[in-house]
Amino acid sequence: MPPRRVPVSVMTALGFPPGVDRLYERVLPQSGREVVSVAQALLRSPEELMADLAPLLEHDVVRVEDSRLYVESPAEAIGRLVSEQASEAARVRRRLDALSAAIPFLTAGAARPAPGEVHDVEPLDGEISSGGAPVELIAALMAQSKGDILWLRPDQWRIPREDAMLKVVRDVIASGRRSRAIYPVRALHEAPDTLRARAEVGEQIRVLPELPTRMFIIGATHAVLPEPLGFTDEPRSLVRQQGLVEALILLFELMWERAAPVPALDRGEARPDLRRFLLQQLASGAQDEQVARTLGISLRTVRRRVADVLTELGADTRFQAGVEATRRGWL
Repeated sequence: MPPRRVPVSVMTALGFPPGVDRLYERVLPQSGREVVSVAQALLRSPEELMADLAPLLEHDVVRVEDSRLYVESPAEAIGRLVSEQASEAARVRRRLDALSAAIPFLTAGAARPAPGEVHDVEPLDGEISSGGAPVELIAALMAQSKGDILWLRPDQWRIPREDAMLKVVRDVIASGRRSRAIYPVRALHEAPDTLRARAEVGEQIRVLPELPTRMFIIGATHAVLPEPLGFTDEPRSLVRQQGLVEALILLFELMWERAAPVPALDRGEARPDLRRFLLQQLASGAQDEQVARTLGISLRTVRRRVADVLTELGADTRFQAGVEATRRGWL
């Protein structure tokens, strides 16, 4: 490896070769002049000058604006480069922290008991699959099981097979089983016809501001989830492992308790009392714009309803409203 050159100036200390350093010293006094004039002063054509200045242009030590050449002073160049390097170092640090945080997940995914540490090992009951006819598969699962049907339905009304699924739900409820579904609040505005149709066949419906995933539980024996969790149709996990199914039922029941019933369907439009949701959102510190997006209503409606709630609670501020709502048991 050749020995490293000892810097003899600011520019060489920054890594520029001596030839570029000498050119920099010559153009520095020319800063602000037209490129043509600078080239003439240095006995070069404009094209030759720009080619020679390429390393300095690349690092923004020299820039051209409106046909004029601007050259940073050594102090300006060093200050800017230090700031850029600090920002880059911070970005790399954040990336390294993220990669470091990911390492435990790699090791956790492969973590297993060592041979001899456990016995009577059996595989979990379930499978991950794609394809098939979802409506027919779900209908078959319902027919082969007993108990309530539980749904998390964040967006399924957008799927073309919704009409066919409605018939399956109607038949299940007609057989004496219950169907309970939780929807996001925005479904009251995006899919009122779907909610009305499901309610008319006997499904019990409640709403929450948001839902984290699709989920479908059949009795106490089966659960169907996207893999990974979310809003995709497939691949899907079909779980029959009793402990896992029971845990998912407990999760659903906790969400069901938090969810609000839809008291009426008036002319096909669900009209729930959004007071509780508004208070929950405001208590979490959400701004009006965020509340409007979450609840699927206009910003003007949010502000009007907030004002109504403040009046109803006799509060002057949102903080006072939260305290009073908690005292009354509304939250």
